[in-house]
Amino acid sequence: MKTSDFYYDLPKELIAQDPLKDRSSSRLMCLDKETGEISHRHFYEVIDYLDPGDTLVINNTKVIPARLIGRKEDTNAVVEVLLLNRVKDMESTWETLVRPGKKCRPGARISFGDGLLTGEVIEIAEEGNRYVRFEYDGVFEEILDRLGEMPLPPYITHKLEDRTRYNTVYAKYDGSAAAPTAGLHFTPELLEQIRAKGVNIAPLTLHVGLGTFRPVKTQDITQHHMHTEHCIITNQTADLINHTHEEGHRVIAVGTTSCRTLESMAGEDGIVRSGEMDTGIFIYPGYRFRVMDGLITNFHLPESTLIMLVSAFAGREHVLKAYETAVEERYRFFSFGDAMLII
Repeated sequence: MKTSDFYYDLPKELIAQDPLKDRSSSRLMCLDKETGEISHRHFYEVIDYLDPGDTLVINNTKVIPARLIGRKEDTNAVVEVLLLNRVKDMESTWETLVRPGKKCRPGARISFGDGLLTGEVIEIAEEGNRYVRFEYDGVFEEILDRLGEMPLPPYITHKLEDRTRYNTVYAKYDGSAAAPTAGLHFTPELLEQIRAKGVNIAPLTLHVGLGTFRPVKTQDITQHHMHTEHCIITNQTADLINHTHEEGHRVIAVGTTSCRTLESMAGEDGIVRSGEMDTGIFIYPGYRFRVMDGLITNFHLPESTLIMLVSAFAGREHVLKAYETAVEERYRFFSFGDAMLII
């Protein structure tokens, strides 16, 4: 299967640049994965498609203000550093994306906030990323909150006035460089209505990396090197998901990150195991889903691994037809855009 098989034409004006004032007022396209039938609703009506006993799986990761602007100490040149992953057992060292990278070789020192934070490039990682060791006085998270900016995707050019809008209302654990955007549509009030209907809500954690936005550069999709992301499922969440299926109800993932975590931590028998791992699972047409019965997701970039995952679940022809319809109906696309429910 070719990367070009997942292309669609998207007018630039349909890329959402700002979040809506009311999270749950975004539009919701409902797609029947068996028939391809499409209906148009608003996101707050998603509750109509959920039944008592179903379980909604949410990703409670929290996006950190991971974009830092500093200056090289020797030349005073401006440098952008994007925090990707904290190195295990090395609290002050991060894998980062540095721009311009060519001028930041091992030994280069960068100052942020007039010296409030300094970093030294200690190693060049895979695909040109840099390992940076930071020096600071105080609590790193507090300094980052003061100096950092939210790492918005490159297709969003507007300034985000309220950084909380690039996090879900249930974001809990710091660690992501990008938001699990399907969850941005939920409000506390909608979640309470869903619970009151008898629908379970099961949290898991997958810290989203920038590999989410990495384009597929190979024509043969099976040759694409998938990024890895750290994910966690608790005993309570695993038990709830397994019990849901035992009782004959559905497990509906909120977002591709929740989907990838579920499918990574389930055995061939469909039983979800608790624990944590780094997952590089790549889901594309032909994949047999073990856990997920339904998916809430946003509209994704052409030829991306995310549209391939959605196509694996609902069928490539159904998905491309749905995207064509979304363009015709002037849906809003990508991170701050509208949503799709596939069941």
